[in-house]
Amino acid sequence: MIKLSQPQIPESAISRVGDILRSGQLVHGEECLAFEKELAEYLGAKHVLVVSNGTAALHVALLSLGVGQGDAVIVPDFTFTATANIVEMTGAKAVIVDVESSSYNMCPKLLEERIVSWQGPEKLKAIMPVLEFGNPKNLKLYRAIADKYNLKLIEDAACALGASDGDAKVGTVGDFGCFSFHPRKTLTTGEGGAIVTNDDTLHKKAMLFRNHGMERSDKGIEFKSIGLNYRLTNFQAAIGRAILPELNDWITKRRALANRYTDLLSPIVAQGLITLPNIVDGHSVQTYMIVLSQRFERIEVIKALRAKKVESNLGAQSMSSLNLFNHSRNIENSFVEGSYLYTHGLALPLHEGMSNDDVEFVVNELSVALYGL
Repeated sequence: MIKLSQPQIPESAISRVGDILRSGQLVHGEECLAFEKELAEYLGAKHVLVVSNGTAALHVALLSLGVGQGDAVIVPDFTFTATANIVEMTGAKAVIVDVESSSYNMCPKLLEERIVSWQGPEKLKAIMPVLEFGNPKNLKLYRAIADKYNLKLIEDAACALGASDGDAKVGTVGDFGCFSFHPRKTLTTGEGGAIVTNDDTLHKKAMLFRNHGMERSDKGIEFKSIGLNYRLTNFQAAIGRAILPELNDWITKRRALANRYTDLLSPIVAQGLITLPNIVDGHSVQTYMIVLSQRFERIEVIKALRAKKVESNLGAQSMSSLNLFNHSRNIENSFVEGSYLYTHGLALPLHEGMSNDDVEFVVNELSVALYGL
């Protein structure tokens, strides 16, 4: 089976995890502090906090910005449901904006229209764009729009560690950047995530929310605020530290595989059977998702590929299609692109352990499946 995704864990990480397990120092500690420092250096950021998962990173960012009851946060239609879920869990409302058909990212034009036409009753407080599948397109534009309308910007960069928009690393443009280290991500710690900020005050708030509101001083432990337990473990951090030096090379390999897909799939595109993602400069290519034409039922394509030992799946969900965020600010709008990507997007296998031969096999079997359906 050619897997959709396959975590690559270096032997050095496995050995180091064994050392940590034998030491008994399992919880958040020196490995986490070292990982935070190395991530900050890699990103060119002032502060990094590692946390238990990507959703926790988003939650801490929202809480640190004071988002809650009576507020609204703009999110894209096409994303994993955690993006909108966590906004609603704070008591705020997730306000949906449709995405672009080629980048799969939030449409800046529709974003600005939604801001200008906003009438509440909630206070519009932040924009939370997703850099879908590692695509950095529009990131600096989102920052400019946020600044223009005095809104906060949280980058949901769950899939995008290592991506960049020009000279800016994804995760460093917003008030906060949030990453996931889930096994589907290029850098994985099993579960895990990170919060990035260049703001000292926000960093201090986030530290408190991450760890029960506790602060250590010469007086011992003091509880400064209500908080949560979103810490990463030492042995997870050790895995991340071992992978980080490999990340840029792995992204280069992913981009080469994605370009190979694009070349080999061009005859199917010419037949009008699929469209392809736009792999832009700085893209980290966490997932390669094509979009099927209306004539296909995606589940039938998935079954046909699975029969040939090729794993494929949907790319992400459409927030407007889930019937979970049906307050009036959303149901009065249409979300053509996001809903279509949800029903017809097909993620193909892509990971740094693949070869060009693997890509050719996937494309051949996809061709057979599409022409046979």
